[in-house]
Amino acid sequence: MPSILSRARWLALLLASSCATAPERAERSESSSASSADGRIHFDQLFDGHFAAEDFGPAWWLQDNGLATLEASADGRGQDLLRYDPATGERTIVVAAHELVPEGASAPLPIADYSFSADGEKVLIFTNTRRVWRQHTRGDYWVLDRRTSALRQLGAGLEESRLQFAKFDPAGQRVAYLHRGDLYVEGLADGKITRLTHDGSDTLTNGTFDWVYEEEWSLRDGFRWSPDGQRIAFWQIDASQVGEFRLIDNLAGLYSEVFRYRYPKVGTTNPSCRIGTIAAEGGEVRWIDIEGHSSDHYVARMEWAANSSELILQHFNRLQNECRVLLADVTSGSSRAVFLDRGSAWVEECDDLRWFDAGKRFTWVSERDGWRHLYLVDRDGSAVTLLTPGNYDVVSIQHLDAESGWVYFLASPEDPTQRFLYRMRTDGSGGPAPERLTPQRRGTHAYQISPDGRWAIHRYSSFDEPQTVELVELPSHRVVRTLTDNAELKRKLAALHRGPSEFFRVAIEPLESPGEKVELDGWILRPPDFDASKRYPVLVHVYGEPAAQTVLDRWGGRNHLWHTMLAQRGTIVLSIDNRGTPGPRGRDWRKSIYGKIGILAPQDQAAALRALQQRWSYLDPSRVAIWGWSGGGSMSLHAIFRYPELYQTAMAIAFVANQRFYDTIYQERYMGLPETNPDGYRDGSPITHAHRLQGNLLLVYGTGDDNCHYQNCEALVDELIRHQKPFDMQIYPNRSHSISEGANTQRHLYARLTSYLEQRVPAGGR
Repeated sequence: MPSILSRARWLALLLASSCATAPERAERSESSSASSADGRIHFDQLFDGHFAAEDFGPAWWLQDNGLATLEASADGRGQDLLRYDPATGERTIVVAAHELVPEGASAPLPIADYSFSADGEKVLIFTNTRRVWRQHTRGDYWVLDRRTSALRQLGAGLEESRLQFAKFDPAGQRVAYLHRGDLYVEGLADGKITRLTHDGSDTLTNGTFDWVYEEEWSLRDGFRWSPDGQRIAFWQIDASQVGEFRLIDNLAGLYSEVFRYRYPKVGTTNPSCRIGTIAAEGGEVRWIDIEGHSSDHYVARMEWAANSSELILQHFNRLQNECRVLLADVTSGSSRAVFLDRGSAWVEECDDLRWFDAGKRFTWVSERDGWRHLYLVDRDGSAVTLLTPGNYDVVSIQHLDAESGWVYFLASPEDPTQRFLYRMRTDGSGGPAPERLTPQRRGTHAYQISPDGRWAIHRYSSFDEPQTVELVELPSHRVVRTLTDNAELKRKLAALHRGPSEFFRVAIEPLESPGEKVELDGWILRPPDFDASKRYPVLVHVYGEPAAQTVLDRWGGRNHLWHTMLAQRGTIVLSIDNRGTPGPRGRDWRKSIYGKIGILAPQDQAAALRALQQRWSYLDPSRVAIWGWSGGGSMSLHAIFRYPELYQTAMAIAFVANQRFYDTIYQERYMGLPETNPDGYRDGSPITHAHRLQGNLLLVYGTGDDNCHYQNCEALVDELIRHQKPFDMQIYPNRSHSISEGANTQRHLYARLTSYLEQRVPAGGR
């Protein structure tokens, strides 16, 4: 059995939810079994599974181009690990559930994740998992030898459910893993465990990361086997000098408990970071020499450089406007810069770095010519070649087929609300224009492409239509078979009484550039019995920060259904992407908000709303509400504080009230340092403008939010009280940033939002 090439996990991004106080009696009375025979969405149907969507997977490609997935076993006891042949559909059980029953146990191990050894004869099973910050990255690991059917647990003598990121060496003879911040290697033949590092603690970790590196660089697994299996390279993070934040658990019992962790606030000391290598049998660590103080730079990415003697590092300065690509010699510890990506604002890390021509060149994605494009960089940096020329952005690289000379990528040159698959020749022989492979079908398309580039799992959806998953053959895009079509959900949606939805563009005149025009993308949902001669209340859904778009032509799940329910009750719902959101509209669009977070976006949103009110007379200017989560919560506060003539009601969830309260990596990336941009930090913080509140304001927060701290809510409340401003408040004890923990939390939250709108912004055309 071949080894796994890659594993694409689908993470559900919960970009909304919140609140609590007694839900409206009318909401409580709706039965979860309510029928949609009347064409209406009943509130409880948002939470009882009535509109549940199906997916295929998780699934990923194997090195032999077979498709691996997990399915329930025939007897319903556990999961079988299967391989499907993409050409014939032939189904083979690779590991049966009954093979994963430990001695003395009565049931198979539940599989959270797995991987194969290089020869395919051993399978590493991740189970009994625990969450660390956002994801379940801690648990137990077992190895199944498929030849002997022997199954045994790794880490004998170590605490259960404490191992992290276990992985086979290239030969499949050993497994390396983490335990409490230290690296270990375990031999599979003799079970011998070798501890490689000895300084792991609550504040210093080898091979994994602190809170801020995980949150903002998406780094969790922090060590790598060398290709020859002789050494392990790893990050070491020392957060001992970082300020400690405390979360209070008042539900712990008679006395509250305090959870402490290191969180670097804007302008304060960062965790220090260094890169080391160590022999797999143990010994001294060789640290890589990197210019600059270790707490004032970031190593955002690290991999072996297509050999076992060098590492390639992505090294950022604290302002994140320079990324130096370093090649590091693991014997001497020396490093040298081979490429520099620099910008007047921030530059992005590259997750599409792949080796080309047997390690002679590597791919790099940069905005250096004003658009996000793919380049080939010689190993010594002597030449940089543009592979995807043109006035469009490459959204992400999907596949690089060096043998046949094709690169596959997602882009949308004409419409930033959509995503399609394109390909180009890596030698430029195919001409300057990319070849579109996705058929002429609207929506957002995503792909998992097989190692040989012949097959792909194709997922697509649109604003009004949930996801379809199919297996396609490339480059023809011929559908081989449909894996999931969500036919039942589509049938239910077709039976709904829905008004017309529309994507639009609205032109605004930026305050900083009088006379110029900028077009913003948006969508609008109208009531099913819409009458253009009447005026309807408006609910604006906002995010507005550089981390995400809200205006995408894709299925929005519960949020979309909730918005549709509100539209059925007589409210127009719309959303607008201001400048600075990460759409494929060029570098200037995305970087225009540098130093002006919380300043430019609210201006754009307000200007767009004014323009739409002039365009569409059916938007009632006396009944306008806005809501958002996280950055969208902050934008909602800016809207009602700074533009009281436009917005009468705001629902702000898990917001940042003062930008100085947020973390270094995110906030400094977009705002610079507080000592060099004090006006931006002040004017871009909603709390600065709280004294201007005139309308209805609902604040929603989880007291256990480790990301945007409850401190933000209390500071804003204190400021509102100081100015004698009335407001409403909904607090969720111990809930995190997603406000999703605990029975009925999400249902309670949406019921609270719904009732608040009903009370403050009466629905219906007038």
